[in-house]
Amino acid sequence: MEMKAVLLSDFDYELPKELIAQQPAEPRDSSRLMVLRDGIEHRVFRDIVEYLEPGDVMVINDTKVLKARIFGKKSTGGHIEALILRQVEGNVWEALIKGKVKGGSALEFSGHRARVLERDEGKVLVRFSEDPRAIMEEQGIYPLPPYIKKYEGDMERYQTVFADKEGAVAAPTAGLHFTPGLMDEIRKKGVDIVHITLHVGWGTFKPVKVERIDEHVMEKEWYEISTEAAERINSRDGRLFAVGTTSVRTLESSSMDGAVLPGSGETNLFIRPGYEFKSGMDALITNFHLPKSTLLMLVSAFAGYERIMKAYDVAVKEKYGFFSFGDAMMVFGEVYSLL
Repeated sequence: MEMKAVLLSDFDYELPKELIAQQPAEPRDSSRLMVLRDGIEHRVFRDIVEYLEPGDVMVINDTKVLKARIFGKKSTGGHIEALILRQVEGNVWEALIKGKVKGGSALEFSGHRARVLERDEGKVLVRFSEDPRAIMEEQGIYPLPPYIKKYEGDMERYQTVFADKEGAVAAPTAGLHFTPGLMDEIRKKGVDIVHITLHVGWGTFKPVKVERIDEHVMEKEWYEISTEAAERINSRDGRLFAVGTTSVRTLESSSMDGAVLPGSGETNLFIRPGYEFKSGMDALITNFHLPKSTLLMLVSAFAGYERIMKAYDVAVKEKYGFFSFGDAMMVFGEVYSLL
């Protein structure tokens, strides 16, 4: 009988630090791939083509990571570091700031002025004198996750090759494994690659601090599914593959009875074991996620808690790379494990 996972501690696992990938695979599609279907297979990422069939649809998140980490100083001269999270309205943006600031504090970023409007639970609202995207373009850097400590390569490697719509503060990391050549191969196989958007926010990685996971509240993230994208997904002849947990949350935020609906807005959908999927998704391509994370909970909801936790145990033993620059999984729904 499937264990009912409802506690944060249910999603903990032991991970040796050396398995937290500090460098991405080169080329991108040479990363390892664990396939969960009617068992566990160990492959290379570019082998995903072998698991696809004509008529399948693959959904990818085309969000583009902002150079959201910027540096400045307070009017008192103290240095600060800001992570720009999302636009609230006009030039008012939500941010995380390292350094003591309070409502009314005046800030300066390379000659650009800003003022803190209010602070709430670590986040601040900041009004900039001009669009902060100009500051980000001028001096910002990509906000690599804190567990990546040794990377000194090209920062564009933290961007997918299909990134298009700027607005994320973190990469949709399952997409980092794709190359233009691999995408061409997938299309030649007769698979339709469909773009949707979810701007990955801080909330995706916000630590869960409650033991009962149903008490956790997700932060809102903006998403969009065009009318054309919805029509292509719904008219497919084959299966539906989602690349990344962000694609899953986008599809599930705008689906009903197996049909994907066009639309845009904000979602704080929290997918965890017990959730009933609505989009008709057949398989998920994803990375290996942090212990106790909402991402691990989502994958467990789709594929089965015990099945996923066993796969993670195998991944540790086989020394797969974990997290953003790590290796990938292709996970078919639970029904495949019963065939």
